[in-house]
Amino acid sequence: MRSVRLLPAALGLAGALALTATGCGPTETPAASDKPSAGASSSAPAGDAGTGDGLTKDLADKLKKRGVDLDKWKDGEWKNWDTNTWLREAEDFVNPVIEGLWDPARMQSAKSPDQTITAQAGSGGSDPIPRPVKAQREKTPYHRNAAPVGKIFFDSPQGHMVCSGTIVKDPRRPGKSNMVWTAGHCVHAGKKGGWYRNITFVPAYNDLGKSPAALSNARPHEIYPYGQYWADWAVTSGEWIQSGGTNQAWPYDYAVLHVQPQRGGKSLEETVGVALPVDFSAPSPAQAGTIGAWGYPQAPPYNGVIMHKCLDRGTRMTTAPATPVMYRIGCTMTAGSSGGGWFRVLPNGKTALVSNTSIGPAGSNGWLAGPQLGRGAKAAHEMVSKKFAR
Repeated sequence: MRSVRLLPAALGLAGALALTATGCGPTETPAASDKPSAGASSSAPAGDAGTGDGLTKDLADKLKKRGVDLDKWKDGEWKNWDTNTWLREAEDFVNPVIEGLWDPARMQSAKSPDQTITAQAGSGGSDPIPRPVKAQREKTPYHRNAAPVGKIFFDSPQGHMVCSGTIVKDPRRPGKSNMVWTAGHCVHAGKKGGWYRNITFVPAYNDLGKSPAALSNARPHEIYPYGQYWADWAVTSGEWIQSGGTNQAWPYDYAVLHVQPQRGGKSLEETVGVALPVDFSAPSPAQAGTIGAWGYPQAPPYNGVIMHKCLDRGTRMTTAPATPVMYRIGCTMTAGSSGGGWFRVLPNGKTALVSNTSIGPAGSNGWLAGPQLGRGAKAAHEMVSKKFAR
């Protein structure tokens, strides 16, 4: 009976997301908490005097004072993960573009951050575990059905890693957003470390949904149809930076990226043709209605190259005493889907991002949980928007 009741709402949500896709399509030549913590920009806003490395002179000088030599960084110094020098504070983020780093082979070798999806739910304040909902493959081409969804690639001490992300609207740059929503654990190691490196976003990755074997021989525009977008600013919650990876921090596991195209000058939203609004009203799980989660699950039985989605009604979950309630849905997606957007249809009929994939159960893959996006998350979003207002 439950699945019958969900069917109309689920179809409505899936249809609403599909309708947001651009009608143009790609070309073969790609053109927080109440005290959110921001990363430092690694690109010069329009009009600023740059250094030629994509950095303002002022910021380049600050980075040198922190011991970051950009030439050495690009030549491989970024591989130094010494905990004594690993930049971790809000203002320390640096992510200069390394041309050609994320080639197709490197992308396919990236793994999911499995350790970030093993938290167990706390007993108090949690509803019964939802029934598993089998993840469904998204229709191809992705740029026509779920264009705002993509993969995030980054480097960590464990190697090349992947998450998922979503293009979201920028209120100060209507129609020209360069903002991507993801999970905090996809950009910062939390309590045990600092900012991850070489973070790039690929919307509609593997547009035609090819298998790993077929993808090995795919043309570049089939792998990254809109190109690559490197993060030049990152904001996550203060709670995640201080306590990320512990059960107290999962309700604050969100992040906002500002990105720049690796090639060309058009904004992400202009290039892809869509960006979704974020719902910061933090409705209770019972009020949120049907929620849809999209992403690229990487851990078995998935392979990380196919976009999937789950639709279910949200329930309550807490990860530790005295922590905010998280949303939980039945879903068989695994790690790699982390950071992927959760969407709901608003009363006005529009689809909005309401959460992101944060954690799942240890030892199985029957459900996912994501943070409620309230005042702190809105502050993080505002911080990025104001930073790049023109």
